[in-house]
Amino acid sequence: MSRILVFQHVAAEPLGTLDPLIRRRGHRIRFVNFEREPDAQPSVDRYRGLVVLGGPMNVEERESRPHLLTELRAIERMLELGRPVLGICLGAQLLAHVLGAPVRRIERPEIGWYPLLTTEAGQADPVLAPLGAASPVFQWHGRHFEVPSTAVHLARTDSCEQQAFRYGDNAYGFQFHLEMDPPLIERWLATPAYRDELASSGLPHDDAAIRALTQTHIAPMQAQAEAVFNNFLDLIGRPDRRFVLPSREFG
Repeated sequence: MSRILVFQHVAAEPLGTLDPLIRRRGHRIRFVNFEREPDAQPSVDRYRGLVVLGGPMNVEERESRPHLLTELRAIERMLELGRPVLGICLGAQLLAHVLGAPVRRIERPEIGWYPLLTTEAGQADPVLAPLGAASPVFQWHGRHFEVPSTAVHLARTDSCEQQAFRYGDNAYGFQFHLEMDPPLIERWLATPAYRDELASSGLPHDDAAIRALTQTHIAPMQAQAEAVFNNFLDLIGRPDRRFVLPSREFG
């Protein structure tokens, strides 16, 4: 039975629909919740894959949140071992940083539902292809990664060009949140810090508009998400593909 390591940053951002899918596939999950264990030092070598979830913190907070350094080193080690890595939102930004790409604030946050447009590479990608050429996806972020020079650009939106990338053949960064379901969306909309972020974002839509679009878009996205996540989990059982990364110090 394969074991998958999951880095979680806040209680409000769990695995979502990816959790039961991983368990149905017969994998065991080991969570490291850095909100509860900020000094945790997990050894990644025993795990067949790594999922790094989202959170309200940012890559540049490494001095005040040392666990981000722990995560960067863990991601780097998994890449060296050639084992699958999936970064979601903050997780994607950490993966991009390990690969030498900057993370920047975007002009206006993306919160709610946005049409995701896949590149030609994204439409042919063995993991992301189920999204097709265009699909509505759920977003909640105020920063974005640049696509690393060694990676393949897979998707964009009209308001944020950098939405997904693949490094090698088994490391993926997704800026968007395919793992959402209606209760989790409601949880975010009810969380005071997230609610305040939406209110101060300057976006033309509010929580009521997001709820209305959720009724329309959630079922199709969940179906596509299951296919995408299953494709990623298929990688867990493949032989390791080792990569030699440039030497980096995360300070």
